[in-house]
Amino acid sequence: MLDKLFMPNKEVFRSISPENFTGEKGKGGMATEGASAPAAEGLGQGWKVSPRIFIQPGETVTIADIKGSGIIKHIWFAKTGDTRKQILRIYYDGDTNPAVECPMSDFFCAAQESWQINALPICVNSYNAYNCYFEMPFKKSIKITIENLNFDQRTLYYQIDYVEVDVPEDALYFHAQFRRTNPLPYKEDYTIIDGIEARGKYVGTYLFFGTTNNGWWGEGEIKFFMDGDKDFPTVCGTGTEDYFCGAWCFNKDRKYIDYSTPYSGFHALYNDEFYASQQRFSMYRFHITDAINFEKDLRVTMQAIGWRADKRYLPLQPDMASVAYMYLDKTSVYRKPLPDADYLEII
Repeated sequence: MLDKLFMPNKEVFRSISPENFTGEKGKGGMATEGASAPAAEGLGQGWKVSPRIFIQPGETVTIADIKGSGIIKHIWFAKTGDTRKQILRIYYDGDTNPAVECPMSDFFCAAQESWQINALPICVNSYNAYNCYFEMPFKKSIKITIENLNFDQRTLYYQIDYVEVDVPEDALYFHAQFRRTNPLPYKEDYTIIDGIEARGKYVGTYLFFGTTNNGWWGEGEIKFFMDGDKDFPTVCGTGTEDYFCGAWCFNKDRKYIDYSTPYSGFHALYNDEFYASQQRFSMYRFHITDAINFEKDLRVTMQAIGWRADKRYLPLQPDMASVAYMYLDKTSVYRKPLPDADYLEII
């Protein structure tokens, strides 16, 4: 934060990349062999020999394995190929279950198509540069992996910036969970998250929505069931576009209006009206100044509602996918199993 820049140094800065796999002091740019060794021929050590790695089909690589106490400050990836089938996982303090398990594209609010995102915790620049600024405290260790579910080799450029610092014992852990339902069963609410038995803060939602009906699709309400809520929630929104800080169908003069702001954004993915059979939308909402606190449990749902010709609500059956961003007092909690590669594919 800017209000801390004048304070004396209490944190040791480190950075992990293919040019310094461990982030050790004075160990960057030392590679003599690497993916770009042919390009550096004749120049020698220190001339961008290892700026990237390759991940084989079905392979999982560990890109960070940090021991001790600290905080991840920034993660950067350069998009290459279909990142819906590149799975990001983050593990804390020796836990074998991940706190973060998401397709890379969805984690960065771009399930099908990258677009300029100007949010505070997530930004996508030049449509291909993924950046995360969610702080991720760890007390004993942190491990970050990428799994390649594609049928071919993928190239990965990355950088992970962190600080070595004592983390308070009561610090919460960053979590992110992915869900997808395609199609949503008739008259059922879409589940963004459930089974969370922990104390924490809900800090953001990414939603991908693929329509299967004509007409407006966003009358559905988001609902937060917390701390013992059963049939009715404590927090209930008034419509999909309202929750994502828009209004009146995201439109002006019957045209969708894209926006990207520090806390919320919306993007319409226009089809070509030939092979593309339906329209799709990406939207995000980050609760940076309005985190939703809960003490023991949380479930979050979103309805999918349109309109019938006689002005009655129409329960929709869209393709819906989401990421829930949270801070929790546990290193891992219940998560629904990640779908296989075929179910992840957007078709």
